[in-house]
Amino acid sequence: MYRICKSLEIENGHMLSKHPDKCRFPHGHTRKVEFVLEAEELDGNEMVCDFKIVKEAVGDWLDRFDHAMCMNSADPAYPDFKERYGERVIGFENQDPTTEVMAKAIFDHTAQALAAYAVRGDARYRLSAGVRLVRVRVWETSSSWAEYEISL
Repeated sequence: MYRICKSLEIENGHMLSKHPDKCRFPHGHTRKVEFVLEAEELDGNEMVCDFKIVKEAVGDWLDRFDHAMCMNSADPAYPDFKERYGERVIGFENQDPTTEVMAKAIFDHTAQALAAYAVRGDARYRLSAGVRLVRVRVWETSSSWAEYEISL
């Protein structure tokens, strides 16, 4: 099995309304998001896929998290933040946007985006049918990360 990893970075804030300590207040992180893809065989260019595919497939979507505040939609402060900052506030439906929750949300979106990319007729880079997203790892700090991966 061949595997590759593409990393993208975003500056992102969140509030964890269920947290008993300081994390319930607005705070931010420099997040590194790692996308791990695999294939049993290499493509015609001797690659799992071109690294640029990940950026093309999810870059604009992930960019909406950059300099944005992620919040639990059930947090009493959510309506005020949303009204004040609009699209820069990303609501997570009745759940705290922990790094674990964010990793799954990014994984789910990326899996769909890569499937859509694979069938695009105008794509500059080809994504072989055998390529699959294995894992998304989201670094919260330089020493802490959470990941979501599929299990077979």
